[in-house]
Amino acid sequence: MRNSLAMDLNGLQINHPDLVMVTVMGQIAHPVGAANAYRIGHDGVPRVLPTTGGIVINQRIGDRCVGLAGDHIEPGVALHNNSREVVGGRRGPNNALITYACVGNSARVISGPCRGEKGLVTGKHGGIDHVLVDFPTPVLKELQIGDRIQIYSYGLGLQLIDHPDITVANCSPALLQRWNIREIEGGLEIPVTHTIPAALMGSGLGKNTVWRGDVDIQLFDPGMRHRYRLESLRFGDLVAIIQGDTRFGPALRQGRTTIGVVVHGDSTVSGHGPGVTPLLTGSASRLHPVRDTQANLAVLFGLRRLPPAKSYWPITGRPSKVQQAIPSNSASRQRLTQSSPRLYV
Repeated sequence: MRNSLAMDLNGLQINHPDLVMVTVMGQIAHPVGAANAYRIGHDGVPRVLPTTGGIVINQRIGDRCVGLAGDHIEPGVALHNNSREVVGGRRGPNNALITYACVGNSARVISGPCRGEKGLVTGKHGGIDHVLVDFPTPVLKELQIGDRIQIYSYGLGLQLIDHPDITVANCSPALLQRWNIREIEGGLEIPVTHTIPAALMGSGLGKNTVWRGDVDIQLFDPGMRHRYRLESLRFGDLVAIIQGDTRFGPALRQGRTTIGVVVHGDSTVSGHGPGVTPLLTGSASRLHPVRDTQANLAVLFGLRRLPPAKSYWPITGRPSKVQQAIPSNSASRQRLTQSSPRLYV
């Protein structure tokens, strides 16, 4: 029986009266360097690049996440709770932060020169266990490492009343309200920018939950990159993982689909790449991805206009200058042009 108090989000009924809003908090995390400055790429090349943590000033939701001179770049602000309560494990407060926070939750700066400024939770990055928050660029320039940011977590326990077989994770009611999801006979039409085969998913597999992070898209195969337009991925893109099952942890399973959001940038390291925080998972007969170039958090929440969608070489996939040179004969010229990155609108 439908809950008479259920909230209607553009036709989607959710268990709104059952949800609990809980305040959680983190500090802006400083980047952490390993003992060795080099990261060895899957191509065997050692590189020194910026990685996770800190305040990324010039990359926000809506910007490209492929081809940056960085590894696992986290757009905007990365939060970590460094506190320790008198009960529970040492990592308890941060475990709560990364579990409770949902994509689309509101965040507010509560210390430092930007006190009172508001931001938006855009994803979770597992392994380093950061919650990512977007702010306007002028705010990012004034924020300080260690500033405390409070999140109004809301979405843990969210259910779709009329679609109990579709599992919701890491997703706020605010995101569902703006997503333009359409109910059709037998399921839901979900706007996404890209579809990705689950066989390309890498780091993040093997976890027993999807509430504390993401799973990475491997971009090391040029043919697969081109076929699925993965060079044009952007931070905040809503994407579909075909044959992806994330009910209990990321896995490949026939007849399943997972919808998620791109949260961090590409990587040179084997098995890694742009990260996707899962939002919805269910039977492929119930979840129907439809392509929408504007299916990005920047547009849905009115944060900014999307820059033009372009295709970029990943750092480890860039051809050498010799490979980039176009041969003189027309047949070779045509073959090289066809294998080069393309523009997508």
